[in-house]
Amino acid sequence: MSRMRTEKALTLIELLIIVLIIGALSAIAIPRIASSANRARNGTCTTNIDVLNSQIELYMAKEGVSSPTLSDVTGDPDYFPEGALTCPFGTVYVMNGTTYRVQGHSH
Repeated sequence: MSRMRTEKALTLIELLIIVLIIGALSAIAIPRIASSANRARNGTCTTNIDVLNSQIELYMAKEGVSSPTLSDVTGDPDYFPEGALTCPFGTVYVMNGTTYRVQGHSH
């Protein structure tokens, strides 16, 4: 008597279909993840600018200084105990010398 094997296995075509599906899902997911990371960095930058402007106003009021520099404020541990805030894109924050506000910038 001969025994017939009835093991189930993936065929080459089934394996190819699985690889194609994984590739298609990756092509959709990776750009979305990158876009989400960019939006998060933009949000962080905007928040940093708001915090810097608030701290500049507080510094001017508390210290009685009418024309501070950005380094005066960011270098004071009372206002930035963990050090100056940095843009997540590496762009330098610049304060307008007339309005004493940090302006938004593009990345």
